[in-house]
Amino acid sequence: MDSGSGRRALSRQGVILSGAGASSPEAAIRDRALGLGFDAVGYAAATLQAVARDRLTDFIEAGYHGDMGWLAERAAQRASPDALWPEAKSVIVVGLNYGPPRDPLATLARPERATISTYARGRDYHDVLKKKLRVLARFIADDLSGDVKLFVDTAPVMEKPLAMAAGIGWQGKHTNLVSRDHGSWLFLGEIYTTLDLAPDTDGTDRCGACSRCLDVCPTNAFPAPYRLDARRCISYLTIEHPGHIPTEFRVPMGNRIYGCDDCLAVCPWNKFAHPVTDPDLSWRLELTWPRLADFAALDDAAFREVFSTSPVKRIGRDRFIRNVLIAIGNSGEAALAVSARNLLNDPSPLVRAMAVWALAKLLPPVDFATLMSQCHPKERDAQVLEEWRNAGQLP
Repeated sequence: MDSGSGRRALSRQGVILSGAGASSPEAAIRDRALGLGFDAVGYAAATLQAVARDRLTDFIEAGYHGDMGWLAERAAQRASPDALWPEAKSVIVVGLNYGPPRDPLATLARPERATISTYARGRDYHDVLKKKLRVLARFIADDLSGDVKLFVDTAPVMEKPLAMAAGIGWQGKHTNLVSRDHGSWLFLGEIYTTLDLAPDTDGTDRCGACSRCLDVCPTNAFPAPYRLDARRCISYLTIEHPGHIPTEFRVPMGNRIYGCDDCLAVCPWNKFAHPVTDPDLSWRLELTWPRLADFAALDDAAFREVFSTSPVKRIGRDRFIRNVLIAIGNSGEAALAVSARNLLNDPSPLVRAMAVWALAKLLPPVDFATLMSQCHPKERDAQVLEEWRNAGQLP
Protein backbone atom coordinates (compact mmCIF):
# COMPACT_ATOMS: atom_id res chain seq x y z
CA MET A 1 0.00 0.00 0.00
CA ASP A 2 1.18 3.55 -0.75
CA SER A 3 1.83 5.20 2.61
CA GLY A 4 -0.06 8.33 1.55
CA SER A 5 -3.15 6.53 0.31
CA GLY A 6 -6.26 5.56 2.22
CA ARG A 7 -8.01 3.90 -0.69
CA ARG A 8 -7.29 0.28 0.13
CA ALA A 9 -9.35 -1.17 2.97
CA LEU A 10 -7.32 -2.04 6.08
CA SER A 11 -8.46 -4.59 8.63
CA ARG A 12 -7.27 -4.07 12.20
CA GLN A 13 -8.52 -6.21 15.05
CA GLY A 14 -11.87 -6.65 13.32
CA VAL A 15 -12.33 -2.97 12.44
CA ILE A 16 -12.57 -2.05 8.77
CA LEU A 17 -10.78 1.13 7.85
CA SER A 18 -11.36 2.48 4.36
CA GLY A 19 -11.56 5.58 2.21
CA ALA A 20 -10.60 9.06 3.30
CA GLY A 21 -11.24 8.29 6.95
CA ALA A 22 -8.82 5.38 7.08
CA SER A 23 -6.27 5.22 9.84
CA SER A 24 -2.74 6.18 8.85
CA PRO A 25 -0.27 3.31 8.35
CA GLU A 26 1.59 4.50 11.43
CA ALA A 27 -1.53 4.35 13.60
CA ALA A 28 -2.59 1.00 12.16
CA ILE A 29 0.82 -0.56 12.84
CA ARG A 30 0.98 0.91 16.33
CA ASP A 31 -2.48 -0.39 17.22
CA ARG A 32 -1.69 -3.83 15.87
CA ALA A 33 1.62 -3.95 17.74
CA LEU A 34 0.07 -2.91 21.04
CA GLY A 35 -2.68 -5.44 20.49
CA LEU A 36 -0.03 -8.14 20.15
CA GLY A 37 1.36 -7.24 23.56
CA PHE A 38 4.23 -4.93 22.68
CA ASP A 39 4.68 -2.12 25.18
CA ALA A 40 6.36 0.48 22.97
CA VAL A 41 6.28 1.26 19.24
CA GLY A 42 8.17 3.88 17.27
CA TYR A 43 9.29 4.75 13.76
CA ALA A 44 12.66 5.81 12.40
CA ALA A 45 14.12 6.46 8.98
CA ALA A 46 16.32 3.67 7.61
CA THR A 47 19.44 5.67 8.40
CA LEU A 48 21.46 6.44 11.50
CA GLN A 49 22.93 9.67 12.70
CA ALA A 50 26.68 10.18 12.45
CA VAL A 51 27.11 10.03 16.23
CA ALA A 52 25.91 6.41 16.29
CA ARG A 53 28.22 5.42 13.45
CA ASP A 54 31.15 7.21 15.06
CA ARG A 55 30.58 5.48 18.39
CA LEU A 56 30.58 2.10 16.68
CA THR A 57 33.80 2.93 14.83
CA ASP A 58 35.50 4.14 18.01
CA PHE A 59 34.30 1.06 19.90
CA ILE A 60 35.81 -1.32 17.37
CA GLU A 61 39.03 0.63 16.80
CA ALA A 62 39.66 0.65 20.57
CA GLY A 63 39.26 -3.13 20.64
CA TYR A 64 36.43 -2.84 23.16
CA HIS A 65 34.46 -5.55 21.32
CA GLY A 66 36.91 -8.24 22.47
CA ASP A 67 36.00 -11.67 21.07
CA MET A 68 32.89 -10.36 19.34
CA GLY A 69 34.47 -10.30 15.91
CA TRP A 70 31.07 -10.28 14.23
CA LEU A 71 30.71 -6.65 15.32
CA ALA A 72 33.65 -5.63 13.16
CA GLU A 73 32.96 -8.01 10.29
CA ARG A 74 29.61 -6.41 9.40
CA ALA A 75 30.19 -2.94 10.79
CA ALA A 76 29.14 -1.21 7.57
CA GLN A 77 25.73 -2.90 7.56
CA ARG A 78 25.35 -2.33 11.27
CA ALA A 79 26.08 1.37 10.89
CA SER A 80 23.27 1.99 8.40
CA PRO A 81 19.99 0.08 7.96
CA ASP A 82 19.84 0.87 4.25
CA ALA A 83 23.27 -0.72 3.85
CA LEU A 84 21.85 -3.97 5.24
CA TRP A 85 18.78 -3.71 2.99
CA PRO A 86 18.93 -0.94 0.36
CA GLU A 87 15.18 -1.05 -0.30
CA ALA A 88 14.35 -0.21 3.33
CA LYS A 89 12.85 3.23 3.87
CA SER A 90 11.71 2.95 7.47
CA VAL A 91 12.38 0.98 10.63
CA ILE A 92 9.61 0.02 13.02
CA VAL A 93 11.05 -0.45 16.49
CA VAL A 94 9.07 -2.30 19.15
CA GLY A 95 9.76 -2.79 22.83
CA LEU A 96 8.57 -5.55 25.14
CA ASN A 97 8.71 -4.97 28.88
CA TYR A 98 10.58 -7.48 31.03
CA GLY A 99 10.65 -5.53 34.29
CA PRO A 100 11.71 -7.64 37.28
CA PRO A 101 8.99 -8.51 39.81
CA ARG A 102 11.43 -7.89 42.68
CA ASP A 103 14.96 -6.61 43.24
CA PRO A 104 17.12 -8.40 40.64
CA LEU A 105 20.23 -7.83 42.75
CA ALA A 106 18.88 -9.50 45.89
CA THR A 107 20.71 -12.76 45.19
CA LEU A 108 24.06 -10.96 45.30
CA ALA A 109 23.77 -11.05 49.09
CA ARG A 110 23.33 -14.83 49.06
CA PRO A 111 26.77 -16.19 48.03
CA GLU A 112 25.64 -19.81 48.02
CA ARG A 113 23.06 -18.91 45.38
CA ALA A 114 23.53 -17.96 41.73
CA THR A 115 22.61 -14.63 40.19
CA ILE A 116 21.27 -14.79 36.65
CA SER A 117 20.51 -11.66 34.67
CA THR A 118 16.86 -10.63 34.73
CA TYR A 119 16.42 -11.05 30.99
CA ALA A 120 17.41 -14.72 31.19
CA ARG A 121 15.15 -15.80 34.05
CA GLY A 122 12.22 -16.43 31.72
CA ARG A 123 11.76 -17.91 28.27
CA ASP A 124 14.24 -16.99 25.55
CA TYR A 125 13.23 -13.50 24.46
CA HIS A 126 14.33 -14.21 20.89
CA ASP A 127 11.54 -16.75 20.55
CA VAL A 128 8.94 -14.58 22.29
CA LEU A 129 9.67 -11.46 20.26
CA LYS A 130 9.98 -13.26 16.94
CA LYS A 131 6.60 -14.89 17.38
CA LYS A 132 4.93 -11.51 17.88
CA LEU A 133 7.04 -9.79 15.21
CA ARG A 134 6.09 -12.35 12.60
CA VAL A 135 2.42 -11.61 13.16
CA LEU A 136 3.05 -7.87 12.95
CA ALA A 137 5.19 -8.30 9.83
CA ARG A 138 2.46 -10.37 8.18
CA PHE A 139 -0.05 -7.63 8.92
CA ILE A 140 2.21 -5.01 7.32
CA ALA A 141 2.82 -7.19 4.26
CA ASP A 142 -0.79 -8.27 3.73
CA ASP A 143 -2.77 -5.22 4.83
CA LEU A 144 -0.37 -2.39 4.04
CA SER A 145 1.48 -3.97 1.07
CA GLY A 146 4.90 -3.23 2.54
CA ASP A 147 7.89 -5.49 2.07
CA VAL A 148 9.43 -6.35 5.42
CA LYS A 149 12.41 -7.93 7.15
CA LEU A 150 12.36 -8.55 10.89
CA PHE A 151 15.23 -8.75 13.37
CA VAL A 152 15.69 -9.69 17.02
CA ASP A 153 19.27 -9.24 18.17
CA THR A 154 20.72 -11.71 15.66
CA ALA A 155 21.65 -9.48 12.71
CA PRO A 156 23.87 -6.42 12.14
CA VAL A 157 21.34 -3.99 13.55
CA MET A 158 22.14 -1.16 15.97
CA GLU A 159 19.03 -1.62 18.04
CA LYS A 160 19.57 1.00 20.72
CA PRO A 161 20.38 3.96 18.43
CA LEU A 162 17.39 2.99 16.28
CA ALA A 163 15.16 2.84 19.35
CA MET A 164 16.38 6.29 20.32
CA ALA A 165 15.69 7.58 16.81
CA ALA A 166 12.21 6.06 17.05
CA GLY A 167 11.50 7.96 20.26
CA ILE A 168 11.28 4.89 22.51
CA GLY A 169 14.01 6.09 24.85
CA TRP A 170 17.62 7.19 24.91
CA GLN A 171 20.98 5.49 25.16
CA GLY A 172 22.17 6.11 28.71
CA LYS A 173 25.67 6.55 30.04
CA HIS A 174 25.88 2.77 30.44
CA THR A 175 25.17 2.50 26.66
CA ASN A 176 21.88 0.67 27.27
CA LEU A 177 18.45 2.00 26.37
CA VAL A 178 16.52 3.89 29.04
CA SER A 179 12.79 4.56 28.77
CA ARG A 180 10.75 7.10 30.71
CA ASP A 181 7.95 4.54 31.00
CA HIS A 182 9.85 1.28 31.38
CA GLY A 183 13.21 2.22 32.84
CA SER A 184 15.95 -0.18 31.81
CA TRP A 185 13.74 -3.13 31.03
CA LEU A 186 12.78 -3.31 27.34
CA PHE A 187 13.53 -6.04 24.85
CA LEU A 188 13.85 -4.57 21.37
CA GLY A 189 12.84 -5.85 17.96
CA GLU A 190 12.88 -4.23 14.55
CA ILE A 191 11.00 -4.49 11.28
CA TYR A 192 12.68 -2.95 8.26
CA THR A 193 10.11 -2.00 5.64
CA THR A 194 9.76 -0.42 2.23
CA LEU A 195 6.91 1.72 3.57
CA ASP A 196 7.79 5.39 3.94
CA LEU A 197 6.56 5.99 7.49
CA ALA A 198 6.65 9.29 9.31
CA PRO A 199 9.51 9.09 11.84
CA ASP A 200 8.99 9.85 15.49
CA THR A 201 10.95 12.50 17.37
CA ASP A 202 14.31 11.34 18.70
CA GLY A 203 14.39 10.32 22.35
CA THR A 204 15.89 12.99 24.61
CA ASP A 205 18.86 12.09 26.80
CA ARG A 206 17.67 12.55 30.38
CA CYS A 207 20.66 11.12 32.27
CA GLY A 208 21.73 14.58 33.43
CA ALA A 209 24.52 14.57 36.02
CA CYS A 210 23.63 11.07 37.29
CA SER A 211 26.48 8.53 37.25
CA ARG A 212 25.00 5.68 39.29
CA CYS A 213 25.34 3.15 36.46
CA LEU A 214 29.00 4.02 35.97
CA ASP A 215 29.86 4.02 39.66
CA VAL A 216 28.25 0.66 40.47
CA CYS A 217 30.09 -1.40 37.83
CA PRO A 218 32.06 -4.15 39.66
CA THR A 219 34.82 -4.26 37.04
CA ASN A 220 35.06 -0.59 35.99
CA ALA A 221 33.95 -1.40 32.46
CA PHE A 222 33.12 2.21 31.54
CA PRO A 223 36.20 4.21 30.50
CA ALA A 224 33.91 7.24 30.10
CA PRO A 225 30.18 8.00 30.03
CA TYR A 226 28.53 6.44 26.96
CA ARG A 227 31.59 4.21 26.38
CA LEU A 228 31.79 0.54 27.32
CA ASP A 229 34.88 -1.66 27.28
CA ALA A 230 33.13 -4.99 26.82
CA ARG A 231 36.31 -6.87 27.70
CA ARG A 232 35.81 -5.76 31.31
CA CYS A 233 32.03 -6.25 31.40
CA ILE A 234 30.69 -9.20 33.40
CA SER A 235 27.92 -9.76 30.88
CA TYR A 236 30.51 -10.11 28.14
CA LEU A 237 32.83 -12.25 30.26
CA THR A 238 30.14 -14.70 31.36
CA ILE A 239 28.30 -14.92 28.03
CA GLU A 240 30.41 -13.89 25.03
CA HIS A 241 33.94 -14.76 26.17
CA PRO A 242 34.66 -18.40 25.29
CA GLY A 243 37.95 -18.90 27.13
CA HIS A 244 39.35 -18.61 30.62
CA ILE A 245 38.19 -15.48 32.43
CA PRO A 246 41.16 -13.27 33.41
CA THR A 247 42.05 -13.56 37.08
CA GLU A 248 41.49 -9.86 37.81
CA PHE A 249 37.76 -10.17 37.06
CA ARG A 250 36.95 -13.36 38.94
CA VAL A 251 36.50 -11.95 42.44
CA PRO A 252 34.49 -8.91 41.22
CA MET A 253 32.12 -11.34 39.49
CA GLY A 254 30.84 -12.51 42.86
CA ASN A 255 28.03 -14.97 42.20
CA ARG A 256 27.00 -13.50 38.82
CA ILE A 257 27.02 -16.58 36.62
CA TYR A 258 25.15 -15.26 33.57
CA GLY A 259 25.13 -11.57 32.78
CA CYS A 260 25.07 -8.62 35.15
CA ASP A 261 22.23 -6.23 35.96
CA ASP A 262 24.01 -3.80 38.26
CA CYS A 263 24.16 -0.82 35.90
CA LEU A 264 20.58 -1.41 34.76
CA ALA A 265 19.09 -1.95 38.19
CA VAL A 266 20.43 1.23 39.81
CA CYS A 267 19.02 3.58 37.18
CA PRO A 268 16.65 6.06 38.87
CA TRP A 269 14.29 5.92 35.90
CA ASN A 270 13.30 2.44 37.04
CA LYS A 271 10.93 4.12 39.49
CA PHE A 272 8.51 4.29 36.53
CA ALA A 273 9.07 0.68 35.49
CA HIS A 274 6.53 -2.04 36.13
CA PRO A 275 6.88 -5.83 36.45
CA VAL A 276 6.68 -8.04 33.41
CA THR A 277 3.18 -9.20 32.50
CA ASP A 278 3.92 -11.56 29.60
CA PRO A 279 3.86 -15.06 31.17
CA ASP A 280 6.55 -16.27 28.76
CA LEU A 281 8.96 -13.69 30.16
CA SER A 282 8.05 -14.14 33.81
CA TRP A 283 10.77 -15.46 36.09
CA ARG A 284 11.03 -19.21 36.33
CA LEU A 285 10.89 -20.29 39.98
CA GLU A 286 13.99 -22.48 39.65
CA LEU A 287 16.01 -19.51 38.32
CA THR A 288 14.93 -17.06 41.00
CA TRP A 289 17.06 -18.35 43.93
CA PRO A 290 19.10 -21.17 42.33
CA ARG A 291 21.71 -23.02 44.36
CA LEU A 292 25.26 -23.11 43.04
CA ALA A 293 25.62 -26.72 44.15
CA ASP A 294 22.69 -27.76 41.96
CA PHE A 295 24.11 -26.01 38.90
CA ALA A 296 27.58 -27.46 39.48
CA ALA A 297 26.13 -30.98 39.28
CA LEU A 298 24.73 -30.51 35.74
CA ASP A 299 26.21 -32.63 33.00
CA ASP A 300 25.66 -31.69 29.37
CA ALA A 301 22.33 -33.50 29.01
CA ALA A 302 20.95 -32.05 32.24
CA PHE A 303 22.14 -28.56 31.29
CA ARG A 304 20.35 -28.75 27.95
CA GLU A 305 17.19 -30.00 29.64
CA VAL A 306 17.14 -27.28 32.31
CA PHE A 307 17.87 -24.46 29.87
CA SER A 308 16.14 -25.79 26.75
CA THR A 309 13.86 -22.72 26.49
CA SER A 310 16.29 -20.23 28.03
CA PRO A 311 18.83 -17.87 26.46
CA VAL A 312 21.37 -19.42 28.84
CA LYS A 313 21.56 -22.46 26.58
CA ARG A 314 23.56 -20.55 23.97
CA ILE A 315 26.76 -20.52 26.03
CA GLY A 316 26.82 -24.28 26.49
CA ARG A 317 27.38 -26.36 29.58
CA ASP A 318 31.16 -25.95 29.90
CA ARG A 319 31.17 -22.17 29.81
CA PHE A 320 28.23 -22.13 32.22
CA ILE A 321 29.99 -24.40 34.73
CA ARG A 322 33.12 -22.23 34.40
CA ASN A 323 31.03 -19.32 35.64
CA VAL A 324 29.42 -21.39 38.40
CA LEU A 325 32.82 -22.46 39.70
CA ILE A 326 34.01 -18.87 39.91
CA ALA A 327 30.92 -18.09 41.97
CA ILE A 328 31.65 -21.12 44.17
CA GLY A 329 35.19 -19.87 44.73
CA ASN A 330 33.82 -16.47 45.72
CA SER A 331 31.16 -17.91 48.03
CA GLY A 332 33.35 -18.48 51.09
CA GLU A 333 31.20 -21.57 51.68
CA ALA A 334 33.47 -24.46 52.62
CA ALA A 335 30.67 -26.95 51.95
CA LEU A 336 30.75 -26.02 48.25
CA ALA A 337 34.31 -27.35 47.96
CA VAL A 338 32.76 -30.77 47.37
CA SER A 339 31.05 -29.49 44.23
CA ALA A 340 34.32 -28.09 42.92
CA ARG A 341 36.26 -31.24 43.86
CA ASN A 342 33.85 -33.35 41.82
CA LEU A 343 34.78 -31.36 38.71
CA LEU A 344 38.55 -31.72 38.87
CA ASN A 345 38.34 -34.63 36.42
CA ASP A 346 35.76 -33.04 34.13
CA PRO A 347 36.41 -33.60 30.40
CA SER A 348 36.51 -29.83 29.82
CA PRO A 349 39.80 -28.02 30.60
CA LEU A 350 37.72 -24.85 31.02
CA VAL A 351 35.87 -26.52 33.88
CA ARG A 352 38.89 -28.19 35.45
CA ALA A 353 40.83 -24.93 35.55
CA MET A 354 38.10 -23.10 37.43
CA ALA A 355 37.62 -26.05 39.76
CA VAL A 356 41.27 -25.59 40.73
CA TRP A 357 40.77 -21.86 41.25
CA ALA A 358 37.65 -22.40 43.36
CA LEU A 359 39.31 -25.01 45.56
CA ALA A 360 42.31 -22.76 46.13
CA LYS A 361 39.89 -20.17 47.47
CA LEU A 362 37.91 -22.55 49.68
CA LEU A 363 40.29 -25.16 51.06
CA PRO A 364 42.82 -24.72 53.87
CA PRO A 365 46.35 -24.57 52.40
CA VAL A 366 47.30 -27.98 53.75
CA ASP A 367 44.27 -29.65 52.19
CA PHE A 368 44.81 -27.89 48.89
CA ALA A 369 48.46 -28.95 48.83
CA THR A 370 47.45 -32.58 49.37
CA LEU A 371 44.91 -32.37 46.56
CA MET A 372 47.48 -30.78 44.27
CA SER A 373 49.96 -33.58 44.89
CA GLN A 374 47.31 -36.05 43.77
CA CYS A 375 45.90 -34.23 40.73
CA HIS A 376 48.63 -31.99 39.34
CA PRO A 377 50.90 -34.82 38.06
CA LYS A 378 48.00 -36.28 36.02
CA GLU A 379 47.03 -33.03 34.30
CA ARG A 380 48.08 -32.49 30.69
CA ASP A 381 46.32 -29.24 29.69
CA ALA A 382 48.66 -26.24 29.79
CA GLN A 383 46.11 -23.75 31.10
CA VAL A 384 44.87 -26.08 33.83
CA LEU A 385 48.46 -26.65 34.85
CA GLU A 386 48.95 -22.91 35.00
CA GLU A 387 46.01 -22.63 37.41
CA TRP A 388 47.61 -25.27 39.62
CA ARG A 389 50.94 -23.44 39.51
CA ASN A 390 49.40 -20.07 40.31
CA ALA A 391 47.25 -21.44 43.12
CA GLY A 392 50.02 -23.55 44.60
CA GLN A 393 52.76 -21.01 43.93
CA LEU A 394 54.77 -23.61 42.05
CA PRO A 395 57.69 -22.55 39.83
